[in-house]
Amino acid sequence: MLSLATPVGFVPSSDLDRSRRFYEEVLGLPVIEADSFAVVFQAAGIVVRLTYVGDQLRPQPFTVFGWEVSDLRAEIADLVGKGVEFLRVDGLEQDETGVWTAPNGALIAWFKDRDGNTLSLSRHPE
Repeated sequence: MLSLATPVGFVPSSDLDRSRRFYEEVLGLPVIEADSFAVVFQAAGIVVRLTYVGDQLRPQPFTVFGWEVSDLRAEIADLVGKGVEFLRVDGLEQDETGVWTAPNGALIAWFKDRDGNTLSLSRHPE
């Protein structure tokens, strides 16, 4: 039954105001709800819930949330223009913009939000 249910993504935040500004102003996600516990965004019909965890936040060394995009390079250029820095990952051969080509042909780039959570953009071959 869960295959038919709408997923909700959770991303931890140690500062909801700072996180809200990043996700709303830089990433362009519209806020649909906010309180002292979370800021909820809409992303292509999926709910992304930034959850306040205070000083319990421990950024993970892996991607916690990502987007499949139709024009990876345009999205990267847009975010770089807004001050986002794309990550270099040890052991992966990435191009000058930080894009890695996976063995299956997928293009992937990573960046961090203001809490240090790793986010990604990807474009998979058709």
